Amino acid sequence: MIENNEAVMESKQYIVVKIDSEQYGIDIGYVDNIVRMQRITRVPKAQPYFEGVINLRGEVIPVMSMRKKFELEPDVITNKTRIIIIKTEQQALIGIQVDEVKEVVTLDGSEVEKMAYDKNREEQNGFLTGIGKHGDELISLLNINAVISEDI
Repeated sequence: MIENNEAVMESKQYIVVKIDSEQYGIDIGYVDNIVRMQRITRVPKAQPYFEGVINLRGEVIPVMSMRKKFELEPDVITNKTRIIIIKTEQQALIGIQVDEVKEVVTLDGSEVEKMAYDKNREEQNGFLTGIGKHGDELISLLNINAVISEDI
């Protein structure tokens, strides 16, 4: 019975999002809210991947494009496009724009392959903490703090 409890403690929930043709998992612990696409006010001289800011219930929240951050094709806004409001470890809110929110999955430790890092390799690898196996699909698990960090 103890082994069962350890497996439950290791399991984590992830919100699975689609960015371009790939699926990414975001630890649900960082997700504050998911909102439909709305008007984004541009901010001059911001990083190229920052779309601007939105007003969410009276709070101004910066929004970044995951496609631009990952150097993919420009965003195509559809009725599936969402802004995921992330609460960072510093308690600040930031929005990340994704093509689609698919589902919430629970992965236990045995379903996640951790990433081995080589500091000299492509910086984008630092964006991932591992690869989750859900059924016959692979989900790239995002290191959300590295993704929203401005020094990468």
